[in-house]
Amino acid sequence: MHTMKHSKLLLINILLFFFISLSSLKFIHSFDFEVGDRAGWKVPPSNDTLIYNKWASKNRFMAGDTINFRYKKDSVMVVSSEEEYKSCNSSHPIFFSNNGRTEFKFERPGTYYFVSGVLGHCDKGQKMIIKVMGHAAESPAGDIAPDYSSATTTNSVPVLLLIQALISLASSSSFMLFLFF
Repeated sequence: MHTMKHSKLLLINILLFFFISLSSLKFIHSFDFEVGDRAGWKVPPSNDTLIYNKWASKNRFMAGDTINFRYKKDSVMVVSSEEEYKSCNSSHPIFFSNNGRTEFKFERPGTYYFVSGVLGHCDKGQKMIIKVMGHAAESPAGDIAPDYSSATTTNSVPVLLLIQALISLASSSSFMLFLFF
């Protein structure tokens, strides 16, 4: 009987340790963003050629996030430098897609330069710069909170399910036998 009480106390301590450990971890989330929100990826109006950079600046992008481009009879390219971006030079893109629904995942922190590959579209403002941060970076004090209104969560760690599984495992007789040996 005394051993059973000791085992239950040990079990509670183990579960408490796991719960405290899990709650202190920073879980990494990734988000999906729709470029241009409902408007999609198209030649912007002549009076708003910075529309995509405005959209990008109101969002916070992290490594692991994904951006989705929706478009018709167009393309998306990633060019390697600010010079290529400014000059709309897309002769050697790092990435190219023209399927109408392009998904691009940010694998690493850094600056990404997107342009339309259709002749003349980039010159009319269909281009965008996105700065991607790593997960270890902390926001400086006074920084504006990110706007995730156009984002959806794609990968999160289900902590409560993990805790529930541990409790179920702990209450099983095989786990109780494990504690005795």
